[in-house]
Amino acid sequence: MIRPLAWLLLLSLSVAGCDDTEPGEQPPGTNAAPSAQDLPRPPPVAEAELVRVRLETEAGAINLELDARRAPITTANFLAYVDQGRFDGTRFYRASRTRGATNRGFIQGGIQRNYRLMLPPIAHEPTSETGRSHVDGTISMARTAPGTAMGEFFIIAGDMPSMDAGAGREGDDLGFAAFGRVVEGMDVVRRILAAPTVPEAGRGAMRGQMLAEPIGIVRARRIEP
Repeated sequence: MIRPLAWLLLLSLSVAGCDDTEPGEQPPGTNAAPSAQDLPRPPPVAEAELVRVRLETEAGAINLELDARRAPITTANFLAYVDQGRFDGTRFYRASRTRGATNRGFIQGGIQRNYRLMLPPIAHEPTSETGRSHVDGTISMARTAPGTAMGEFFIIAGDMPSMDAGAGREGDDLGFAAFGRVVEGMDVVRRILAAPTVPEAGRGAMRGQMLAEPIGIVRARRIEP
């Protein structure tokens, strides 16, 4: 059943990219990004450099390996949402397919600007600092301006170097904060990416990319490597 358009008005907006649209998230009540030095930072992840998380979705399980060494702020933020159960019951709600392809693009999910689930925004960790890049299976944080990422994330299918810092996009050109990869479950990612979308739903760059039946994230939990 197609959901009413009213709830779509609560979604974050994206800025149009070159060949691919970009994931975006806008924190409530702000028009400009706070400076990075003013942003609270989640506690560091001390127990391991690589941390694994399983997203149990209605379409199957997706196992992630997060890079706490090279992207400590972003990884700690994601784990805070996981450990506090803030992703439980959220959804993958967007499938942005590359023009002319059905198996390339990204799926976006998370808290959908649910104020009750939000944690403070975090400082941006660009790929130029972390050394990670947006290759097939990468998980990265959605954001608008640098320093606005909270509880929205996306997983890409196919290499997307246009999402890296310094790719020559309009705007700040700092790209998105890649912080891990899918180690099991890319078939689930591609299944969600290929799911039907609603042509009239969504605003701006999200138009036509909203899933007709969003895929629920039943639970998100750490797992042993």
